[in-house]
Formats: sequence, structure tokens, C-alpha cells
Amino acid sequence: MRVALGSDHAGFALKESLKETLRALGAEVDDLGTHDETSVDYVDYARRVGEEVARGAAERGIAICGTGIGMSIAANKVAGVRAALCHEGYSARHSREHNDANVLCLGARVIGKELAVEVVRVFLSSGFSGGRHRHRVEKIAALEDSTGGPGSPAPR
Repeated sequence: MRVALGSDHAGFALKESLKETLRALGAEVDDLGTHDETSVDYVDYARRVGEEVARGAAERGIAICGTGIGMSIAANKVAGVRAALCHEGYSARHSREHNDANVLCLGARVIGKELAVEVVRVFLSSGFSGGRHRHRVEKIAALEDSTGGPGSPAPR
């Protein structure tokens, strides 16, 4: 599995530590930055991760900022991305099983390294359940089409 990995300055240290975990799980890691703790805009890295996943260059993405909230909001603006902010395994598993989430967002200032490793492991090892959840995911995709895509104003 190929994983697109990105962070802002607040998530940099956690991103770096998760690279080892991802490789140990057998994932190929595409580190999209940032590459140090110099202040940057999380939106740019959420977009990079989201676009890699949306175009199929990576099967999953992980985006990390201070709280994970900004990354989640921004990544979900990329058409085809279903980003989920998770800080424990239950949400990570259900984001995959029920929502077919393809980008995991983490808050480096909210979650410890050990728990982050567990959340990543669960996110990557869980699959989409399909079934009754499939039409709901299709409805999410239809929202992008009906509004002209992420970031477009809703039709009146």
C-alpha cells in the first residue's frame, strides 16, 4: 500500500516518527512535507495529500497538524477525498468500515505517539464494509457533483 504523508510544522515531529511505523507495516511512504518545523500553512499539505489520494497515486493518506481539524477541513475540499479526524482506534476503524475514509487526519498536540501508531495501524488494516454503507458513500460523492465540487457555492 502506498501512503501519502503530510504535515504542517506542528505535525512535523509526529509525521517523522510515523514514517518508521508505516514502513514496518509494509507501506510505501510518499513524504509530501513539510520537512522541518518552520511555520507553514496546513492547507497546502492537506491539498497535497488529498490530491495524491484522489488521483490514485496513493491508496491512503495521512495528514497531521496541531489539532487535525484544519487538515480535515482542507483535505475534504479535494474532490474524491473522505478525510476523517481520528484520535482513537474505534473511530479509525469505523471511518474505514462505514465511510470508506481514504485520508486519516491526526492532531499532533492532541494524540500521543503510541496512540497515533495504534490509530494508523487500525486505519490501514481496516477495510470498507460496503453493503448498506455503500449508498451513503455514494451520496457523499454526489454532494460534490451537485454543488459543482468542493469549495463551490451550493446551487440556489
